[in-house]
Amino acid sequence: MAVTSRDLRNERRPAISIPRGNVGSIAYIVTGILALLAVYVLLSSVIGWGRIVLDDMRYGRPRTFHLSENVGRPEEANAPTHMIAMNLDRQVVILEIPGGDATKTRALPGPYLFGAGEDLTPVTMRLSDMNGDGTPDLIVRVKDEEMVYINRDGNFSLITAEERQRLVQHGAGN
Repeated sequence: MAVTSRDLRNERRPAISIPRGNVGSIAYIVTGILALLAVYVLLSSVIGWGRIVLDDMRYGRPRTFHLSENVGRPEEANAPTHMIAMNLDRQVVILEIPGGDATKTRALPGPYLFGAGEDLTPVTMRLSDMNGDGTPDLIVRVKDEEMVYINRDGNFSLITAEERQRLVQHGAGN
């Protein structure tokens, strides 16, 4: 039996018809969205990799930061105190070498960093007189958090809650 053009024209159409002109447009829109998503994921990966490479050049592996300055130690007659902050497999360690004399090296405990990739987080330091006693105090920065080590009695020690409250009330260290 042969099918004629008249048979094709008289064929029953379904009750729900899909507009044929919009199907192509929707496919282009979906493809464009998927392409933008792929570009976003690719760029995010490249930027993250670039940050790690830049930190590798700045701080090395393990992440290390150095600081040398006179902090009021009697050993500083010949050389300033040298401080080294390291991120050793997520454990922050600060080494203080008074007057450059390695036999008097002190280790300051720092926080343990939690989370994926935290072994590559840089630790930086700066010195500032936070409590107004005329000796520089050590401020250790990890990401957006700062820990204050007060310089007292020839040693750096973490700030106490009372000292922190006093500093906040008086606005010292600005």
